[in-house]
Order: sequence, then structure tokens, then C-alpha cells
Amino acid sequence: MARFNTKAAKAQPTSRVTSTGRVLRTYQGGRGSERDARSELFLLAVANFVSQQTFYESGDDRDDRFQTLVRELAVTDPAWTAGLLGWLRGEANLRTAAVVGAAEYVKARLDAGATDGPSNRQVVDSVLRRPDEPGELLGYWTARYGRAVPKPVKRGVADAVQRLYNGKSLLKYDTASKGYRFGDILNLVHAAPDPDKAWQGELFQYALDRRHHPDTAVPPASSQVLTAHRELMAVPVERRRAVVTAADGAERLAAAGMTWEALAGWLQGPMDKAAWEAVIPSMGSMALVRNLRNFDEARVSDEVAARVAAKISDPAEVARSRQFPFRYLAAYQHAPSLRWAYPLERALGHSLANVPALPGRTLVLVDRSGSMFFSRLSDRSELNRADAAAIFGTALALRAADADLVEFGTTSRRLDFAAGESVLKVLGRFGDLGGTDTTSAVRSHYRGQDRVLIITDEQYAFSRHGDPTEQVPAHVPVYTWNLAGYRAGHGPSGTANRHTFGGLSDAAFRMVPLLEAARDADWPWAA
Repeated sequence: MARFNTKAAKAQPTSRVTSTGRVLRTYQGGRGSERDARSELFLLAVANFVSQQTFYESGDDRDDRFQTLVRELAVTDPAWTAGLLGWLRGEANLRTAAVVGAAEYVKARLDAGATDGPSNRQVVDSVLRRPDEPGELLGYWTARYGRAVPKPVKRGVADAVQRLYNGKSLLKYDTASKGYRFGDILNLVHAAPDPDKAWQGELFQYALDRRHHPDTAVPPASSQVLTAHRELMAVPVERRRAVVTAADGAERLAAAGMTWEALAGWLQGPMDKAAWEAVIPSMGSMALVRNLRNFDEARVSDEVAARVAAKISDPAEVARSRQFPFRYLAAYQHAPSLRWAYPLERALGHSLANVPALPGRTLVLVDRSGSMFFSRLSDRSELNRADAAAIFGTALALRAADADLVEFGTTSRRLDFAAGESVLKVLGRFGDLGGTDTTSAVRSHYRGQDRVLIITDEQYAFSRHGDPTEQVPAHVPVYTWNLAGYRAGHGPSGTANRHTFGGLSDAAFRMVPLLEAARDADWPWAA
């Protein structure tokens, strides 16, 4: 009689975030599960904006834990750690954690004399994707380890400089407010121009001249943007507004690489309707999203507003901007005019393109406890982890074939929604539900669904109620999205049908269909 080789046989896939079996306590006193070092670092990294205070953990404590884990794994598992850091800065779009992690990777391996695995130079280069980041990495290194910068760091930075430095980046990022100007970096790392970029040698020399001899520095004739910018800067202050309001004003600003921030200072006057309408055509989509309130206050025309709306809601622009979905929620909450509501709803939908349409019945539980509300996503954001959880939970529920959407804290309740309803409209129904009783929420709302998804910081209380994941039969998959990266999890992971993911990006949601197709989920950079 066949016992295993039957049509009903089904693989039990596992995910990479793995529990050790050791029991810990959550910050709320619940019975928690320890994760191995790689899993702990991954969850912390994707939730870590560096120096960010959370409800249970200070910014310094989180930074220390992050640095310790990176340094340990840089020596014991360099290939995995290098893959994580490159992915953090690339697909995950997390700048600061990647830069800090790369510096700590190099320091740990130099201290240990380690030479196996990806080179220090390669790792440094892999995390520098924007022209201001070479200065960020050098600033971090010298603040933490002194002004003696090792050769691998210099060489990795020099590689990045060749890729990233051009006329527009010089204008945008080489400012007096920076501790390391472009010229300082060129001197420190001895970066040579890229042989395939004939213009770069002159650009590097100009960067050095404007750093050390600003009064006599002349932009190279080979750079049209620097030449056009110099001409604009030479226009007397009293004639500058006339330049902006001229028929070719928008073209001149764009040709000179003039950002809206620089324009405000150059005009030495208010950013009025004419100023905004002249610079809007050359603004990037996320700069537009962040300034919707300013456009309304300046009363830009409906024609210009229509062009803004078309750009910020264009699928290609949303993909290119690589912004987190909660950026669009923040704009929606702060933009006073309803003319932005539909474009922002469309942009939010495009940013959630990877959220799968799950078949069968799905239970989605969204953590709305106090710790989720306290912890803002970053020091510059008014939004918190509760907002992010609600966005993803709502998107999952709306796209699923049949979903129960539940918010929970000390208590829990089911939220009604209609097929095809706006994500932003559903978000208005979420509330603040106090403490965290994940177990009772699962127990109250699990009614034989095909899967359970919990979006949370995992810091549940009420241990007497048991492990939240134990309330679901072992053959039913439970997916936990950890949005905070605390050390202890609310249940085991890495076992059959118990999976934990992390972060604020929708990319992780692609793992659900893979797991349910009986494929083990690999780390995102190896998938």
C-alpha cells in the first residue's frame, strides 16, 4: 500500500528566517522564540532606519545590536552578509543600514584578518548607489573609527565615485553643508576618472577647484549643465524672477540642473505660483509628491496640476522612484486638495504591485497596538508602523479571492470592505486598540481559512493564552510580517508552514505563492 507517493502528498516548504528552539520573552512578557543570527540580522536590517527610537528599544541599543550582528557574520558568513548588504541598498532601497553595515563589515574583517569571501572593496562599492553616499560612508567611518581610512574603503569609494559623479550630481550634492565635499573625497581616495568618460577628468578638477579655490573655479566647457548653471548664478538678484517667468524659464532651469530647493535660495524670495510652475517640469516624481501641499498653497493652475497628477500616478514613474507605499499615504494625509486623492490612490496601487492575489480563504490580522503607533517609520516621517501594517494588510485583503481583514490589540474586530474599494478609503476604518493580544485575535477569527497572515511587531503579551501560531492547525500556513526587528518572535519560524518575513517593502509578499507552490523560500537576494 502506498503511504507517501500519492497524489495527495504535498511538500511542506520552509522559509529562511529560522528559530533556534530557545525560548525568550517578548518585551510584553509573552513567550517568544529566539532566532538564529542570520535571521535576527535580516529582520532587524529591513526594519532599521538607524538611530531610530522604537517603543521598546532605544536607537543606540538597536544600532549596537545591528553592528554586533554584522561584525559577527562578516567573519563567520561573509558571502551571506555581503549579499544582504547589497540587497539592502538595491532592491530593499534602505540607504543608511546598508552604508553602516558595509563599514562594519570591513572593520570586522580587517580586525580578524579575514580574507575569504567577497572583498571589502567590492562590498563598499555595492552599497553606494547615490552620489552623496561616498561622503556618507566616509563620514560614518571617521566619526566611529578615526581619520585613518583603510585602503579597501578608499578603493571601494573610488569605484563608486567613477560611477556616480557627474555635473548634475555635483550641483545637487556638493554643498557647503557637507562634511566631505566632492573635492575632499577625491583627494582622500585618489579616485581616477573613468577612462570611458572623457569628460570626467575635467569634472574632477572642477570639483577640486570649487572646494579649494571657489572664487576662481570655472566649470569645464564640456559640461553644458555646469556652464548653464554658472550663467544663471551670474544673473543679478533683481532680474532673476523675470528669468523664471519668461517663456523659456522652465527650459533654462532644467538645463542648469536647478532643483526646487536651490531655486528657492537663488530667487531670494517666495516660491510663488510662477516659481513652482517653472520648476515643476524638471522635478522628480517623489519631489512632486512631497510638495503637493506647497502647490496648493501657491495655487498652481489646474493644467499644471493635471501634469503633476499624471506623472506621480504613472506606473513607470512609481517603479522608478522605488519609494515605499507609505510615502503616498503620508502625501494623501497632508495634501489639502481633493484633486490629488485619485492620483495618489493609483500611485499607491502601483507601489503595491507585488502583493499577490491569493486564492481560497485568507485571514489577515493587522497589529494596531500601542507599540505600533509609538514607533515612527523614521525620524523624518509622521507615519508609524501601524500605518504601514494597515496599508499592506488592506492591499492583501482587497486582492485576495476571499479575505477576512481584522485589526487587533487588546481586543480585535473585523473590518468590512467592498471588492475593488479604495485602499485609502479602507485605511480610514482602522483604529487604535491598546495592548497586544495576538493569540486571542487568531483564536477569535480563525474559522478554517486556508492561510493566516499576521502583520505585527511580534511583541505580544498574555503568555497564558499560548503561542499565537499554535491556534492554527499545523497543516495551515501562518505567515508573520515582522515590522520592527526585535530579537524575540511570537512563534517559531523556519519549520513547516510557519514562516516569518520582515520589512516595509511589498517584495516579501512574493514569497507566499512560492511557498504554497511547495518551493522553499530563499533569501531575497538569492531567490
